[in-house]
Amino acid sequence: MKLIKGIYKFFDKKIIVPITKFFVNIGEKIKNIGKPLEMVSKSKKGIIIISLILAVAICYYIQGRSNSLLETNAKVLYDQPVIANYNEEEYVVEGIPETVDITMIGNKANIYLANQLPTQTVVVDLSDLGVGSYDVDLKYKQAITSVQYKLDPSTVRVTISPKKSRTMTVTEEVMNLTDLNSELSVKSVQLYKLKTSEEETGTKENAEDRITINEVIVKGKEETINQVASVKALVDVNKLTDPQVGENLLRGANEVPIVAFDSNGKRLDVELVPSTVRAVVNIESPSKEVPIVVVPKGINNIVFGKSIEKISQSAETVTIYGKQDALDKINNIEVEIDVTNLNGNKKFTETLKKPKNIRKLSVSTVNIDVTLGDESQSKVSGVRLSARNLGNDYVVQVSNDSVNEIPVTIKGTQSNLENIKASDIEAYVDLKGYEEGTHDVKVKVVGNDNKVIYEPDISTVKVIIIKK
Repeated sequence: MKLIKGIYKFFDKKIIVPITKFFVNIGEKIKNIGKPLEMVSKSKKGIIIISLILAVAICYYIQGRSNSLLETNAKVLYDQPVIANYNEEEYVVEGIPETVDITMIGNKANIYLANQLPTQTVVVDLSDLGVGSYDVDLKYKQAITSVQYKLDPSTVRVTISPKKSRTMTVTEEVMNLTDLNSELSVKSVQLYKLKTSEEETGTKENAEDRITINEVIVKGKEETINQVASVKALVDVNKLTDPQVGENLLRGANEVPIVAFDSNGKRLDVELVPSTVRAVVNIESPSKEVPIVVVPKGINNIVFGKSIEKISQSAETVTIYGKQDALDKINNIEVEIDVTNLNGNKKFTETLKKPKNIRKLSVSTVNIDVTLGDESQSKVSGVRLSARNLGNDYVVQVSNDSVNEIPVTIKGTQSNLENIKASDIEAYVDLKGYEEGTHDVKVKVVGNDNKVIYEPDISTVKVIIIKK
């Protein structure tokens, strides 16, 4: 009875009385709304009944919320990292997943609390195991004992192998070169470490403090180590701050990672010591100025009686940028124009093409003016005949019934023809693919002036190719 009286007093004091007072106040304010409502508001019994109904409703709502919090629920923690405990200097372990999913099962209140606590680490303990294959359990320290934790996977198959090591040469691979300023190129890269870290000395890095890195130690399973074909330091020029001609430093803790590859270029999972290095990237800007040579195509098919008098161009030279060995092979940049059926003066706008291994041209387009004039022709004698593209195992001579000099007919405007000499013309036979024996070969003629037409008066010659 005391318990029942206590409950009654609690409800009366905490719920019924406050609600009754609330409705009495409302009744005073709304008594003008209507007679029925006024009667209820003046009736103490009516107000008590309404208060009891509301009290029951509130209790029912609170009970429902309490039941909801006590219902069994589940929540998944995805991609939780796994840590393996074993002797890393002695063994290589395969089969351990990088992450697992953890399902928490319990009531909402406990799951909510567990989710707020710091996530524990999933651990697999291999410290007592030697070489071999094992089924091992993954363990997770429970944050709250009233919550059930299920790991996926909870058991894994691992293989423990002895760790082997091998010393290999490391070379640099420069990445994203196309993103580098087109006037710049990478001349060389030095991989290095410091004798003493800057943090220890408190001084700025000096060149004499650098120790060049040419080799790394590759560690891992013997089978995997034997697959390593190359070890490369990945030097990314995008990580250079404002690249300039001269030395540029890459010196962050992870600026230059070292990676091992197999013979197919596939990255291998091995341990590398060191795994990262610093780098000095030596940048240069080799360039060369060469003439722009306009080459008219179809010059033999200009309207009858006319020839090219003059070719004017907006740029006579272009500066080319690239590696020095590529620059050394280039003496000019040619640009072609089609003058087939040309019957009057004409303007051309042509785009210069970048030769192979050239990154930039200082001039991208050139405007060309072609002026026509009346065609004339004359002959030039004494042009020496030469041979091109003869195999190294052969020598050639012209047979007795042929000649060593070729007369050449030249066509063009009078002003362009009058100063041409035999030394300005080359007559030759192309012997590419020819072997030992006697052959009739076509004579070809070229000259220094692209505005002039050159025609050999002797179209073929007989040559004898002899093996050395």
